[in-house]
Amino acid sequence: MASYLASNVLCRHISSSPAFAAAIKHVTVIGGGLMGSGIAQVAAATNHSVTLVDQNEDILAKSTAAIQKSLGRVAKKKFADDGERQSSFVADVMSRIGTNTDAVSAAKDTDLVVEAIVENLDVKKKLFSALDAAAPQKTIFASNTSSLPITDIATATKRLDRFGGLHFFNPVPVMKLVEVIKIEQTSTETFNRLVEFSQALGKTTTECKDTPGFIVNRLLVPYMMEAVR
Repeated sequence: MASYLASNVLCRHISSSPAFAAAIKHVTVIGGGLMGSGIAQVAAATNHSVTLVDQNEDILAKSTAAIQKSLGRVAKKKFADDGERQSSFVADVMSRIGTNTDAVSAAKDTDLVVEAIVENLDVKKKLFSALDAAAPQKTIFASNTSSLPITDIATATKRLDRFGGLHFFNPVPVMKLVEVIKIEQTSTETFNRLVEFSQALGKTTTECKDTPGFIVNRLLVPYMMEAVR
């Protein structure tokens, strides 16, 4: 009982400390697929330093190439016929994206980890357990899962007060909504920082409880099932 109370006091102290309250500047995105690369793109485009992580260099090369191509489309819309400004914009954003094949190493010096890997609970828990042992106390963890309970994933760590969900929609650079999921143990400071980060990306946020499908998918699935019938 004493150790439980001490742990709670420590968590509250960490969550309310000045270092913890600082703005999110460096983001580690784990998973270089469609969602992960999209999250990395919008974070880098809004002046965040980003490390994109996946299993090997080939995957990361494809991910960064996709990001660069997507940024090229954005640049054409922003700067019309000015090719020099288009190239400068793409190069500037890409300069803020680094890559790594070692998730644990990437988590050792970051403000926020956003996981966007396969929708498998055991795989996610194994990943976050390893990250929890390596990441500094200030680091917030978030999952981009669209179907798994955030609480079930978070139990693999000892930082439930610094754990939440950030559910982006595809394609991330285009879709404005982000569902910010708060589990029972998520601290107010953590939730606020996740909201502020999402809004800094230019997104519209909505608060969600840790329920199946969150809000959008929970509303959408019954309509899809009705259409199938």
